[in-house]
Amino acid sequence: MFHRSVVSISLAIALFSFGSAAAQESGQHFWSGDWYLSVGVAGFSAPKFEGSSHNEFKFSPLISVGRQGAGPRFSSRNDNPSFALIDKGAFRAGIVGRFVPSRDDGDGNELKGMKKVKWGAEAGGFVEVYPTDFLRARAEVRQGIRAHDGVVADLAVDAFTDIAPDLQLSGGPRATFATSGYYDAYYGVNARQAAASGLDPYKPSSGIQSYGAGTALTWKATENLQASSFLEYKRLAGPAADSSLVRERGSKNQLLIGVSATYKFNFSLQ
Repeated sequence: MFHRSVVSISLAIALFSFGSAAAQESGQHFWSGDWYLSVGVAGFSAPKFEGSSHNEFKFSPLISVGRQGAGPRFSSRNDNPSFALIDKGAFRAGIVGRFVPSRDDGDGNELKGMKKVKWGAEAGGFVEVYPTDFLRARAEVRQGIRAHDGVVADLAVDAFTDIAPDLQLSGGPRATFATSGYYDAYYGVNARQAAASGLDPYKPSSGIQSYGAGTALTWKATENLQASSFLEYKRLAGPAADSSLVRERGSKNQLLIGVSATYKFNFSLQ
């Protein structure tokens, strides 16, 4: 039985390029073509909440759907659901979104007296470039909805290479930045919360949230079955690291390690 297991659905959507004039001229619908549906699950050890010094086991369903391309495109488990409005191969840009789960004192005794963070979402845009055939850089900028009213920006660079015909190694640096609206929800401690929790009051500003690195080893067992092991480390910085919640009851060091498996179903639409 999982102890307060957290389920977060990662719905990575890789869509077609809008250069579909030929398809329209031939009378085809914009959805016509070859598609895939990938389903799976990931199990991992991660902090009970962001900034916690204690880990717990969690699991996450993995669901992705997209148009078949000329070849496999690199993707990371850190990528949030995205809709490519521009797809030039080495350059992609579009809209991106993320589901944000709620957080309350049931997620850890360290949160006693803190205000509950409602579930919500983040929506915005993404850009990714492939300067070489073994390197990808991706940036996401998202506005919080309901859970918080801040802006969050994720930056990541991944190098990837096949160390065997069916085995790919990837990894690289990551960094996250956010505005005060995000920090108020997750790291701020107002006078009422300070009295209820015993934490020192804290009013955060904007700035870097964390920096770190991640790596993954992916095995393509069959044409459609894929398994992966992954490791992510990040160190909280700036307003997150300065929060009394982290300084007095948590940790700046955040480690995530786990495994996943997915199966891809191929289909066509007319």
